[in-house]
Amino acid sequence: MISISDRAASALRDLLASKDASPQAGLRLAVRRGGCAGWQYEMKIAEPEEGDHITSFDGGCLIVAADSTAKLSGCQVDYADGLSDAGFRIVNPQAVRSCGCGTSFETASDPPSDFDSEGDCTSS
Repeated sequence: MISISDRAASALRDLLASKDASPQAGLRLAVRRGGCAGWQYEMKIAEPEEGDHITSFDGGCLIVAADSTAKLSGCQVDYADGLSDAGFRIVNPQAVRSCGCGTSFETASDPPSDFDSEGDCTSS
């Protein structure tokens, strides 16, 4: 379903500990219509909701929203810690196009985005 790199797993364990998150909490991933490429990733520290898919690893878990499993199937969560940009990244093999900021994507099965109605990647 979804995997996590060693670097991302370590960063997530540290984040969960720093937030005193409950033992059930993890990084919850979802996709929603939006962004400049059609679909936009959402990530937050949260507990699973009914129907979510949970991938556990030593010291944490990834939670995929029930309505997002198809769009996130086969993805890997990674973590970058560069000078100009740091944070969790989703490597999505289904993405045929991504925006420059890397937070939105389009799949081959999606119709082309209408950029005027979708807005930019910074809109929610």
